[in-house]
Amino acid sequence: MRRGPARWALVAAAAVVLLAMLDAAAGRFVVEKNSLRVTSPEELKGKYECAIGNFGVPQYGGTLHGWVVYPKSNKKACKSFDDFDISFKSTRSGGRPKFVLIDRGDCYFTTKAWSAQNAGAAAVLVVDDKVEPLITMDNPEDAGTEHLENITIPSVLITKKLGDDLKKSAENGDMVSVLLDWRESLPHPDERVEYEFWTNSNDECGPKCDMQMDFVKSFRGTAQILEKKGYTQFTPHYITWYCPEAFVVSKQCKSQCINHGRYCAPDPEQDFSQGYDGKDVVVQNLHQICVFKVANESGKPWLWWDYVHDFSIRCPMKDKKYTRECAIDVIKSLGLDDEKINKCVGDPEADEENPILKAEQDAQIGQGKRGDVTILPTLVINNRQYRGKLDKSAVLKAVCAGFEETTEPAICLSEDVQTNECLDNNGGCWEDRDNNVTACKDTFRGRVCECPVVKGVKFVGDGYTNCEASGIGKCEINNGGCWKQTKNGKTISACSNEVSEGCKCPPGFSGDGVKSCEDIDECKEKSVCQCKGCSCENTWGSYECSCGDSNMLYMREHDTCLSKEATSAVGWSFLWVIFFGLVLAGVGAYAVYKYRLRSYMDSEIRAIMAQYMPLDNQEAPNQRHAVAHAEDI
Repeated sequence: MRRGPARWALVAAAAVVLLAMLDAAAGRFVVEKNSLRVTSPEELKGKYECAIGNFGVPQYGGTLHGWVVYPKSNKKACKSFDDFDISFKSTRSGGRPKFVLIDRGDCYFTTKAWSAQNAGAAAVLVVDDKVEPLITMDNPEDAGTEHLENITIPSVLITKKLGDDLKKSAENGDMVSVLLDWRESLPHPDERVEYEFWTNSNDECGPKCDMQMDFVKSFRGTAQILEKKGYTQFTPHYITWYCPEAFVVSKQCKSQCINHGRYCAPDPEQDFSQGYDGKDVVVQNLHQICVFKVANESGKPWLWWDYVHDFSIRCPMKDKKYTRECAIDVIKSLGLDDEKINKCVGDPEADEENPILKAEQDAQIGQGKRGDVTILPTLVINNRQYRGKLDKSAVLKAVCAGFEETTEPAICLSEDVQTNECLDNNGGCWEDRDNNVTACKDTFRGRVCECPVVKGVKFVGDGYTNCEASGIGKCEINNGGCWKQTKNGKTISACSNEVSEGCKCPPGFSGDGVKSCEDIDECKEKSVCQCKGCSCENTWGSYECSCGDSNMLYMREHDTCLSKEATSAVGWSFLWVIFFGLVLAGVGAYAVYKYRLRSYMDSEIRAIMAQYMPLDNQEAPNQRHAVAHAEDI
């Protein structure tokens, strides 16, 4: 259909407003990078930076090693390599993956990656065509996206200088070996990952909207499990722009903005004459933020995923149900407080700031190493922007890369997410096969050799060649790594729970306590049974002494033989002495008791009598006063 002059004018005006809005939001964009290490040839060895493409699946937390190939034809990979009979697949099993060098220009970055992937490439190195700082290779806005969701190999952009050097070496026939390393592309400081999802409620923006909605549907269950168990802290965000002052009263800004031009979004259909307006998108974005805010205050932040999922199904733009009324119905169906949410949303027509949307605009500005958020959709993981394909598997790998090693949840260690390196030769770590104990601990980033804790018992050692049980209870685990032997129904061990570390042969044995303990022959060494008439017989771990005369009794603590009769007589005499001693002690104690009792009674009687009858050597008080008075007269 041919557009009239009025229609062209409207579209032009919209473009001017949109450019003004985008320019107002422009800020510091950070190119997310990973490292590239050239391991050969010798003259190129070193570490370089490369920019992570915003498509495919970067190997966050991992590495990829391969040979660099520069194709003789189709150097920009804008066509299928099949047309040139070129394949990058390994010709034999076990071959190292091939990284394809591709020149920039003439077609979308995603087209280049798709062509290389179909030809068997394991990764794409796009060479910049001019000398400039690294940039981010993004998805196309519209055309050429039919293969976007099927790109699974990582793509990076390298500088023109490095690319020219690699191409020259490859053309000279050198074996160019490169290691792509994403291990430090995302911070991984602790046991909890904090991530943000910058999104939009608009469902009519083409392939990107379809991609982010498919992601919400597929990742919802995983995100809710991680959130409920405290492994992650998730926050949704929404980008808005403000309308420049010169355009606030224009028809375009009025239809795309709320709160008097303060918060705006592009027209969903890029046509102001039909469908929904940008302000409808802003209002719904605000609803979704308030849903999260109210759900988070109630301790159930994961309900945001349910709301966004249900709203996309029940209230799509194409069915003309993208309304505030439909949103309220979804809110009520999830048991959320619609009055609190309405209060949070506020009045979109008011000529004043909305604190919720103002906070969102402030959050768009980059902090620290995180740049401004300008691409939709965008994931920010541990304050670093994620680059790559927006699908469940790729994002989960990136989230798992954000955990401190060994603190990852079980979902990060599943076969679908990573390879268990402990299955191959036990990862090169120490193991006790007899007791099924190993120091190899599988992690998302690989494996660590760390002495384990088994049944509450801590093993200590380097984890590679040695681990020994330590502390209380260590003897319950493989006998603490000590010697133990059973003989004639008797078990003897060199392990003691009273000693936290080490092994020691028990009394009666000698040796290292680990590999062996040998019985000591005390009789042969003549260290026991040396009394006259004694005979010695060695036993396992001990000895037995006896007297040659059956009437004699061996006293081990004195190493002597005594007559049984003498012993008996001495014993009875000793008992009689003790008996009479006790009797005498009892009589003496009774006598002392009687004496002290009588003394106490005498003193009490004397005190009582002194109060009522004066003694012979004392005069009555009245008598003394009478004599004194008579003499005065």
